This record gives sequence, structure tokens and C-alpha cells, in this order.
Amino acid sequence: MIEGVANVWVPVADTDRALDFYQNTLGFSLVKHDGKWAEVETGGLNIGLNGREPEGAGSGGGIVITFQPQSGLDATVEDLKGRGVEFPAGVSEHEWGRVVTFKDSEGNDLQIYEPPN
Repeated sequence: MIEGVANVWVPVADTDRALDFYQNTLGFSLVKHDGKWAEVETGGLNIGLNGREPEGAGSGGGIVITFQPQSGLDATVEDLKGRGVEFPAGVSEHEWGRVVTFKDSEGNDLQIYEPPN
């Protein structure tokens, strides 16, 4: 049986650049940084930033992490825009909620999700 999420690993080309993005742009706290591995705490879930192996999958594929906004989706989007994050598709409205997609410094897809009122 699956009980929940144990780890989330994000493949990155440049661990230091990714760590800078996750710490200074998204505001998460550093847990560990050791060579090609870094880990940040995201409010109850740690995310590992794992350096891509030269023979690995490269930039194709990967995971998507969806975050809950702290102060509403629109305010969070505006805050991140002020930090240089781009949201090319804008906010998408659905009966199950609102979502907006952006990329981290390594080209991985990230999302912000807000459930319906």
C-alpha cells in the first residue's frame, strides 16, 4: 500500500543554480547541500535537487510539483512575477480549481494550485 509521499527528487543540471531558485525565489529553507545533491524544506515536504547524470535522461521528462499558495493564487503569481518568474500560459480556470504553470531554473514544470471556493 502507498501511504504518502516519501521523497520528491527533481533532476537538475546545475545544483547551485537550482538551490538559489528554490531558496531565494520560492523562499524555501535549505536542509542539506552536498555536491550534486541539495534538499529544501517546503512546509512539510522536502524536495531533493538531484544533479543529472551525464548519461541520464537529460532534460526530457521529469516530475511536476504542485504547490499550495500561501496568500491566494493571484497574489502568489504577482509576487513571483516580481521575482522574475514567468507564467507563459497564465492562470487556468477549472471546475476543480485554478492552476498556473511555471518553470524552475532547470526547466522543470512547477504549478500553483488553488481549490475552488
